[in-house]
Amino acid sequence: MKRQEIDKKRKKTWIKVTSIVFGLLFLSAGVFAYSVWQSISNTAETMHNPIERETEKRTESLTLEKQEPFSVLLLGVDERENDSGRSDTMITVTVNPETKSVKMLSIPRDTLTEIIGYGTEDKINHAYAFGGPEMSMNTVENLLDIPIDYYVKINMDGFADLVDAVGGVKVDNTFSFTYEGMHFPLGEIELSGEDALKYTRMRYEDPNGDFGRQQRQRQVIEGIVREGLSLTSITNFQTIFDALGKNLETNMTLSELMDIQKNYGNALNSIDQLAVESSGTMINNTYYGIINEEEMLRIQAELQEHLEVS
Repeated sequence: MKRQEIDKKRKKTWIKVTSIVFGLLFLSAGVFAYSVWQSISNTAETMHNPIERETEKRTESLTLEKQEPFSVLLLGVDERENDSGRSDTMITVTVNPETKSVKMLSIPRDTLTEIIGYGTEDKINHAYAFGGPEMSMNTVENLLDIPIDYYVKINMDGFADLVDAVGGVKVDNTFSFTYEGMHFPLGEIELSGEDALKYTRMRYEDPNGDFGRQQRQRQVIEGIVREGLSLTSITNFQTIFDALGKNLETNMTLSELMDIQKNYGNALNSIDQLAVESSGTMINNTYYGIINEEEMLRIQAELQEHLEVS
């Protein structure tokens, strides 16, 4: 009897210990989940910059809950002290959940176009200096003849913070070069934050010029997304959110970000990188990129079809 009583007591003790351990685990998971959600909310609020603008390119308001195609203008901005900055990188992204595809178009920074709201023609990257994200959106919308629904502004210096936050990124370098004392060999290489900044800034030694630099910038952005979504990055979520909060700005709300994450994830399986051909010319001793009408109509038609607008 005594032996049985001892066994019963031990069994009850283990049940209590196990219950306490699982209770603590569930509590810890709940606290962690709440902490992550608070960080997401705070980061989204920090990044959010609402823009009140109307567009004639949409006859009806966009509804993400209905999984309608949408567009985003990515602005890679180099802002220095006492300078409004210019958008070194302008990438238009269109997302279509029905075809499960994304199209990314890099717009050459020197492209000559009408700057909407400024009353002049100039290099397209000057739109940001003249009127910030809103003028950039309006100008790109006019050039491509499609609605631009959202923008995401990335501080180019913030590449370093974001890359370091996810533990570095791997890219496939298409040619060997050296820039600011750092050598980048041909093939797959791993980049730290400082390395990534140099990797994306080199321009004049690239045989593809500005387009080649934009390709390297997209490589780093895709690397950040890939590493950020990996399981190992979950333990480093606060560092990642801090880097996002300091270096990204968007007119998307948290609710819209959640809708995109929920309803458009499959579209990321197919990313088509588009290129627009332009020819360079000198006007008043300044270099400009000129896109001929036939090429512009081709690009416009492809993006309009992808967004299902006319």
